[in-house]
Amino acid sequence: MSKKKKFYTVWKGHKTGVFEKWNTCKKQITDYPGAQYKSFPTLEAAQEALEGNYFDYIGKSKAFKSELSHEQLKKIGKPNYNSISVDAASSGNPGIMEYRGVDTKTKKQLFIQGPFPEGTNNIGEFLALVHGLAILKKNNSDRILYTDSRTAMSWVRKKTCNTKLDRNSKNKPVFDLVDRAVDWLKNNSYNTVIVKWETKAWGEIPADFGRK
Repeated sequence: MSKKKKFYTVWKGHKTGVFEKWNTCKKQITDYPGAQYKSFPTLEAAQEALEGNYFDYIGKSKAFKSELSHEQLKKIGKPNYNSISVDAASSGNPGIMEYRGVDTKTKKQLFIQGPFPEGTNNIGEFLALVHGLAILKKNNSDRILYTDSRTAMSWVRKKTCNTKLDRNSKNKPVFDLVDRAVDWLKNNSYNTVIVKWETKAWGEIPADFGRK
């Protein structure tokens, strides 16, 4: 089955505009600090988005309806909105990677890092969690942290980033952050509770970049 054609809007990059090929879009965002981009299913949608604001489109997803039973949904319950949700996005594995944290209820962006030239989704999820932990500790906050990555949760518990990605000059900025994150975990205690986001019950995590 052939892939559906996509169109890529770049709000911030070496060149801005709408591009029909991912490789062309990738050239505009690689090594550009704070690049802003998103894919759209039609040329018209991409062109309309270009006239708007990046943050009006990021994280937007279709209306979600859970396929779980009423009993299952009742058992899981509702999200705890006294929380921060974190997520990462990677165009490839490895590929251009970024991560962010948002207020779970309002989806207000609280922090964002990237895009980095080379990383993986798991590394981004791990960095997002540690970033969230550090912010919550600094602010003496009782909020919980949501993530949809069990791998990242495991790495945080073990205080290590167990990635198979080899270090090189291209991904040095990412591994510099990884080293800082691991060092933070080993030298800090915290009371923040990290909770798995229930995607099947609640839909995509609020910090999702909406680029699927």
